Amino acid sequence: MTLNKIYTVCFSPTATSRKVSDAVAQGLSLGAIPVVRNNLTRRAANLQLRSHDLAVFAVPVYGGHVPPIALERMSGVKGDNTPAVVVVVYGNRAFEHAAEDLGAFVRRQGFRPVACAAFVGEHSYSTEAHPIGAGRPDRADLERASSFGREVYTKLASDNWSEVDPARLKDLPIGEEQREAFVRAITASKQNFTGRMFPVTDPARCVLCGTCSAMCPTGAIPPGNELKTDPERCIRCCACVKVCPEGARTLDNPYARPLSAFFGGRKEPVVLL
Repeated sequence: MTLNKIYTVCFSPTATSRKVSDAVAQGLSLGAIPVVRNNLTRRAANLQLRSHDLAVFAVPVYGGHVPPIALERMSGVKGDNTPAVVVVVYGNRAFEHAAEDLGAFVRRQGFRPVACAAFVGEHSYSTEAHPIGAGRPDRADLERASSFGREVYTKLASDNWSEVDPARLKDLPIGEEQREAFVRAITASKQNFTGRMFPVTDPARCVLCGTCSAMCPTGAIPPGNELKTDPERCIRCCACVKVCPEGARTLDNPYARPLSAFFGGRKEPVVLL
């Protein structure tokens, strides 16, 4: 199959999914096929791809699923039996049903999944005190994403390539004892939690620069009133926390400590071709 163009389609509040999708597309393009990048984090788009194009869909994993707003933003992207690469990026714990979710979505949109992958990105709740996949995707991750793209290109160069079922992409297994201990730790942390599950701003540190408002994918931080967060709009992606140049925004939550304690070890990407 000869590819005309490669389109990246990502929802990526903290840039992890965008980085992975760009690396996959770089490997696919071999430096010769045009790449059209579409970051739909803060806007929707209408795109019609042809049968000899290829789409790289990449989204983060929230609670083991694709966040509904990501599918909403991508709902205007349509294919014509167009091959697609399905990529989910999770915070070093588990991606659970996310690959299956995204695979079903792209099929409804007129695409044919030809490859699927799960990469690790820094968890939204990761902090210096409680790191969870901190700094990822790192150089090794992006090199693997690029080589994965080259593997997909090689597959499509064959005249008898076949679709894949993203539901078959499975998490790396963890022991039952670890799973049960993690659940106990999460339950205990939630019982003792008295904070608010959305980012708050320290008025003594905030300089009202507007960076957080500009980065928020849902408009939960009013421009000019960055001391506020609308909890009904907030999806707890923590983009505002990670980009604040003054360290004025924080998210207190009961999950960071147990996630760091039980899922601090490095997990590697898994792929399905």
